[in-house]
Amino acid sequence: MFDTIVIGGGPAGVTAALRARELGATVTMLERSALGGTCLNDGVVPTRVLARAARLIGDAGQFSEYGLVGGVPSVDFPSLLAHVRRVVAQIDDKKHLLDHLQASGVRVVAPAGSVGFVDPHTVQLGSGERIEADRFIICAGGQSRRISFPGVEHALSYRDLWSLPQLPRSLAIVGGAATGCQLASIFAAFGSQVTVLEAGPRILGMTDPLIATQLEAAFVRRGIDVISGISGVERIEKGGDGLTLHYRLADQSHTVVVEAVLLAVGWEGNLAALNLEAAGVHYERGYIQVDNTLRTSAPHIYAAGDITGRMPLVQSGSHDGRVAAENAVLRGERAHTHTIVPFGGFTDPEYGAVGITEAQARAAGDCAVAVVPYSDLDRAVVDGKTHGACKLIVSRPDGRILGAHVVGVHALEIVQLVAAGMATGMHVAQLAELEIAYPTFTAIIGLAARQLVRELGIVDLAPSWRALGQLRATEWERSDTIRPRRG
Repeated sequence: MFDTIVIGGGPAGVTAALRARELGATVTMLERSALGGTCLNDGVVPTRVLARAARLIGDAGQFSEYGLVGGVPSVDFPSLLAHVRRVVAQIDDKKHLLDHLQASGVRVVAPAGSVGFVDPHTVQLGSGERIEADRFIICAGGQSRRISFPGVEHALSYRDLWSLPQLPRSLAIVGGAATGCQLASIFAAFGSQVTVLEAGPRILGMTDPLIATQLEAAFVRRGIDVISGISGVERIEKGGDGLTLHYRLADQSHTVVVEAVLLAVGWEGNLAALNLEAAGVHYERGYIQVDNTLRTSAPHIYAAGDITGRMPLVQSGSHDGRVAAENAVLRGERAHTHTIVPFGGFTDPEYGAVGITEAQARAAGDCAVAVVPYSDLDRAVVDGKTHGACKLIVSRPDGRILGAHVVGVHALEIVQLVAAGMATGMHVAQLAELEIAYPTFTAIIGLAARQLVRELGIVDLAPSWRALGQLRATEWERSDTIRPRRG
């Protein structure tokens, strides 16, 4: 019998297995197919390669502005997918996951096929082999949620993208959350006519409205059709002209004719094969239920990563893997909640966020908000990337940083600075005093912070200047477009 069995070989599982070995446990990892999980094999990494290709096309569209001769390139889609496979293989080779795990003393069974519990301390592999352990950490990951309607078999999931024989000339994406928006942006750059269908009132409904409105406006400028507020998909019919997608909007039936339909309607845990009932593990709405120590309803079984539904991000899964391993091996009670997690999407323009939204901040107490457009940045003008904005939110009583929401070039890198400040309890005045390198996109955080310290009365201002009502910072980069957000 092993001390610990880790089920799943993605970021959460690999991290959990290695941390458990660091703590002295004997560990077996069971991976259904290939190590690396969705992240490496058919999720984040390959999609980021597509996003890189899309960004290069967008940059080529600026050639003439900079006196460069050459047209916008077309996409050889099979060649691009071949490059995706090469990059995935290169990163897999760089990580040496199998060698790293085995050198650390982890027994790895991959591919193990379907893994399911026989009883609370025993699992059975696809081969029929049974393995026992004192403790388990379930990191089985997740998959795209499927919905049922007539003709759904004609729709693609994100996993189907990597086997497409050619670039679809037109594409309908059902779902306007992170995955749907990222793929919409990518395929529009490749030349596909893209339609996004979203059930909510706006795309990216879980983000701050600044991000959603800015990104939707950018999508419209790029010719992407965004249809929000649909009440459901009725059916897909296959015909000579491609696929006809029928959907309902405002109690009426509508259609869109496209070559391909892609479903991006959410995420759910890979629960089907686990036979959790045999282990006494409770699950709801497609996810294993855990407490803040990542313990399931079975006291010797923990879960981490996408399968918990808490925060389906690579960085969060890896962190949870460490926490779960420490608690499982040490019988610990280390609690963790996801409070400071920067996230975003490689759309065009990119978006990134950390902390709470403006609505959440106002519901919780008195706050101050600054919004600075990218057009105020000299770097944005130099690079011809002036579309976008940054919103910085701080607590009015004590000046703590509560959140940042950015749309524009390098948004995901920009919010890392705010995340680091939040993690250390940084006051907005300290952020305002940082001498951020010029000319950079990250300087937009300094602009917003210096606007806020004036609004909050942290810096000295002459009464006559304050009476002007604008409280404009003395900025080298700033234009006349900024106004402080009061209330």
